[in-house]
Amino acid sequence: MFIPKYFKVTDVNEVRDFMQQNSFGTIVTTKKGRPIATHLPFDLSKVGDDYYIKGHMAYGNPQWRTFETNEEVLVMYQGPHAYISSSWYAHENVPTWNYQAVHVYGVASILSEEELKEDLTKMLEKYEKHRENPVLWNTLSPELLEKELKGVVGFKIKVTEIQAAYKLSQNRNDEDYRHIIEKLNEEADPNSHEVANVMEKRSES
Repeated sequence: MFIPKYFKVTDVNEVRDFMQQNSFGTIVTTKKGRPIATHLPFDLSKVGDDYYIKGHMAYGNPQWRTFETNEEVLVMYQGPHAYISSSWYAHENVPTWNYQAVHVYGVASILSEEELKEDLTKMLEKYEKHRENPVLWNTLSPELLEKELKGVVGFKIKVTEIQAAYKLSQNRNDEDYRHIIEKLNEEADPNSHEVANVMEKRSES
């Protein structure tokens, strides 16, 4: 990913938090030179000094079979994004787009059944535990779980490289920066409000 110096993020903790908050991403591999992509929820964990991304996909999805032949896979995460009108600047310029994106490269391997169960249990707890009637691993019938497990393939990716770009008008002067936030908050698009919120928080840190 091309990242101009203004927008490069190197704080591992900051990027880790971003990946956990924007956990629905895209995994990309290749088969005979052609890219294949699947959109999935992912989980990030740390074992010793290494980071791992875990997930699962349908058994019928042929992408998991490419893990053996791909030296590296790519997982992409995206946060809020918004159009930035150049009419919001105090000087003449061209429009642009603000966004947050993280690309993660790594080596993929298939999870054992026990590892898959552990991963699915953790995912259910993450997304269900706060609900009034949570659907957790131990609340589902063994018959249903056995059936569903046959239909998915779990995988983990040992992270080898992380590239993070937060293009949030860091290259603009203070006056333009504040005006961009004001104008984004006036937009009807919820994404614009999210970008404004991110920009506001970063200006306070």
